[in-house]
Amino acid sequence: MTKRITIEPISRIEGHGKITIHLDDAGRVSGSEFHVTQIRGFEKFTEGRPYYEMPGITARICGICPISHLLASAKAGDAIMAVKIPPAARKLRELVHCAQIVQSHALSFFYLSAPDFLLGMDSDPAARNVLGVIAEHPELARDGIDLRKFGLQIVEGLAGERVHPSWVVPGGVAAPLAAQVRDHVLSDLPAARAIIERTIRFFKDALDNYKDEIAVFGSFPTMYAGLVDAKGRLQFYDGNLRFRSASGEIIEDQIPAEDYKQWIGEASLRNSYLKAPYFIPQGFADGIYRVGPLGRLNAADSCGTPAADAEFREFHERFGTIAHSAFLYHYARLIEVLHALEKIEVLLNDPQILDTHVRATAGVNALEGVGMIEAPRGTLIHHYKVNSEGAITWANLIVATGHNNLAIGKSVQQVAEHYIDGAKLNEGMLNHVSAVVRAYDPCLSCSTHADGSLAMKIELRGADGTLLDETAN
Repeated sequence: MTKRITIEPISRIEGHGKITIHLDDAGRVSGSEFHVTQIRGFEKFTEGRPYYEMPGITARICGICPISHLLASAKAGDAIMAVKIPPAARKLRELVHCAQIVQSHALSFFYLSAPDFLLGMDSDPAARNVLGVIAEHPELARDGIDLRKFGLQIVEGLAGERVHPSWVVPGGVAAPLAAQVRDHVLSDLPAARAIIERTIRFFKDALDNYKDEIAVFGSFPTMYAGLVDAKGRLQFYDGNLRFRSASGEIIEDQIPAEDYKQWIGEASLRNSYLKAPYFIPQGFADGIYRVGPLGRLNAADSCGTPAADAEFREFHERFGTIAHSAFLYHYARLIEVLHALEKIEVLLNDPQILDTHVRATAGVNALEGVGMIEAPRGTLIHHYKVNSEGAITWANLIVATGHNNLAIGKSVQQVAEHYIDGAKLNEGMLNHVSAVVRAYDPCLSCSTHADGSLAMKIELRGADGTLLDETAN
């Protein structure tokens, strides 16, 4: 008789999800499903709102990465206004974005995933959490707290609030950077650099302990996507989209935000409220690709800052030109923090960063606008249509976790097949399955949005469980 294992909720991720694992008569894994069980309706309830309110509204999608939505939304607003924002505003947007990358990656690595690294995948689940890390590894835990604090303080210094600020607006930003804020961040920067440098050393030394996880945690060939500049360097705020094949060839390059629909399609799945984007030329579901820290390091030719580029080269020397294991998202995340800190220093030392001209003003000059950036978890796209008065008539959001949906499901299947033995189940086996989801650092509150259709199956069953009728769309 077949059996079903349900992991609900998946712990130490943002949002609500579950995993279903099916076992055959012999107790072997015969199938699995990754379900996102919550749904958000931001596309629909923003209809009728003025486009300039969209950054403030969509920032409420998530309390961890509100800056990502602010920036993508504001860039869509820039397109509707058809303006070029002032140079200082562009630099300030990139600065606050780098700060968000630091705090979000610190949260993922130190708070959500470190319990598995430091305490063990099979350790006591009652202690396998951030409190257990604090008890067993207080210095590393303190580093995580301090690094996240550093990023959040930059956000607060620039935007006035750490969560859901309204400082980023269509046309630029609402206020310039104060010199004392710049000086304070620069004074704290060396300590933040020291934290990430010793964390990278620690993790590289620990990688040999996780050879099994590296081999089976979503370790399969896919395409990768991320924003790069004209020289192929990693971009968080600017740049165009690049797709690279599993063997390293550039498939498509320099795709501007407004052309994304030529290359990215969206499918609805029956077992999840999370859409499944795919690469249109290869079709659904063969057009699977990955985004986020690993996707960006695979898509780009370099980071563009010296210390991060040294780590970038070592990463690829160790794991190949294209690194496929999802376990390496953790490694890539640390390299990106180092890159973000280097970018913060460069931006703060640019005299133009204190320029007080930080906002362009205009009305509706285009009836459609697309904003695209790299959120901590991957490529984020905001696409709006407005009427002549600037009211939203249609909106679509494609968020990072959506791009990774198909890959997460395939990774769950791979890990389940490797670790789960239906004859002698234990919690550690199931934690490995949850851990591969955590490697992608999914943000499920961000990820579930309506595209106007839902793959649905309705069954009518009798009292004895017999299937009487069914319908699907």
